[in-house]
Amino acid sequence: MQIPQTYQNEPVLSRLTSEHGLIFNITKAILGGKHQEYWLDLELIGTPEQIERAIAYLRKLQVKIWGKPNPDGDAW
Repeated sequence: MQIPQTYQNEPVLSRLTSEHGLIFNITKAILGGKHQEYWLDLELIGTPEQIERAIAYLRKLQVKIWGKPNPDGDAW
């Protein structure tokens, strides 16, 4: 995912836990760079409903999200 610069001082990730009940693991991160972009590779842990609500929240913030299939069969 890529967090827009306008939200880089906001607790976007902590809200995944506090408001959506998810556990997340940052597996890779690139911070800063040419356009001060933040790129994160996250593992999200929660129920399918929690993950869908969290993804809707992130999309509302215009966070760019790229997903890959989960071995358990869901999309995230």
